[in-house]
Amino acid sequence: MNLDGKLRLDARAERANKDAAEMNVHLRQLESLRAGAAISVLDKHKIIQVAGEDAEAFLQGQLSSDVRELSDESHAQYSSYSSAKGRMLASFLVWRSDGVYCLAVSADLAEYVAKRLSMFVLRSKVKVSIADNLTLIGLAGATALNTLAIEPALAASVGPREMIRVELGLLIGLPGAGWVLAVDEAGAEQLGARLTEAASLVSSGVWDWRDIDAGIPWVSLATQEQFVPQMANMELIGGVSFKKGCYPGQEIVARSQYLGKMKRRMFKVAFKQPLAIGAKLYSPSVAGQSIGMVAAVCQVAPDQYEGLAVVQFQAWEEGIYADEAYTIRLQQLELPYSLNEGAEN
Repeated sequence: MNLDGKLRLDARAERANKDAAEMNVHLRQLESLRAGAAISVLDKHKIIQVAGEDAEAFLQGQLSSDVRELSDESHAQYSSYSSAKGRMLASFLVWRSDGVYCLAVSADLAEYVAKRLSMFVLRSKVKVSIADNLTLIGLAGATALNTLAIEPALAASVGPREMIRVELGLLIGLPGAGWVLAVDEAGAEQLGARLTEAASLVSSGVWDWRDIDAGIPWVSLATQEQFVPQMANMELIGGVSFKKGCYPGQEIVARSQYLGKMKRRMFKVAFKQPLAIGAKLYSPSVAGQSIGMVAAVCQVAPDQYEGLAVVQFQAWEEGIYADEAYTIRLQQLELPYSLNEGAEN
C-alpha cells in the first residue's frame, strides 16, 4: 500500500496540533470550527474493538448502555464503564460495524480499559484489542465534507448518533453539529491525499470545544473514578439504560437515579484563567472542601475559557471558584439539554 496519503494526513495533524500551541493560531482554528469549516484528526481518542460471537452479551454485562440496540448497525450510542462503586473508569462512543463493536475512548485510558475488559472475558468467545489501524476524523460543516468528497445533503440526513457508510469509512452524526468519520488505513490514505492547504485542519484540542458545547463528557486519566455516570449527565445523552440487567456499579447507578440523590451534575462553564482538567473547585457555601471538578477545558478568547465542570447544585447560590481564595469565579452557561430537575438540591 502506498502510504503517502496517510503520512501526509499524520504530518498535517501533527502540524495543526503544534501550531495550536500558539494562542492566535488556536483561536483562528476555533473560528473555523465554529463557522462549520473544519477537519480534525481526533488523536486524543483511540478505538477499542470487541469481537466474537459472545461480544454482545459480554458488553451488555460490562457497559451502562443497552448495547443490544446497536445490532442493526445503523446508529451509535454513548456509554460508560464503571467500577464496582459506580465510578466511571471510562466513557465511550460505541457502534457496531460488520459484527464488531467499536468503543471510542480517551487515548490515555485505552490500554487500561482494554486490559481490564480482557480480564473478564474468561471463557466467553470474545477478543478485545486496540484498533491501531482505525482513525477518527472530526468533520464540521459543508466545507469539510466537500473537501473529502462527501455529499453534504447525504451527511445532513445523518442525525445525532446515526451512521452510514461513505467512500472513506463510517460516518457518524454527533449531537449538536458535526460528524466523526471512522477510517481504516486505506481510508486515511485517501483522506490524506484529498487534503489541500485550503482545508481548515484544526487540532484535537480545538475540537474539544465542540464536545464542550454539546455537553458531551469524556472521562480521561485526570477524571477517572471521579464521577457516577449521572454526575456527568451520561443518562441525559443516552449513555445509561435503567431497563437492562447487571453491570459493574449498576446497583449504585440505579439507586442514585431512583432515590434522587444526585447532588452533583455537569455544567457548561466559563472562566478567565487557564484551568487543568481534574482541577478541584470550591464554594463559600462549603468552606474548606472541594465541591466539584473541572472535566473539560478549551480557550475561546485571549482571556476567556469554556469547559465542563461537575459541581454541587446548591453551590451556585454563593458562587463556584477554582481556588480556595475565591478569586477565579466560574460562570454557568447554557447546555443544549435540560438537567434532571429531580436532583436533590
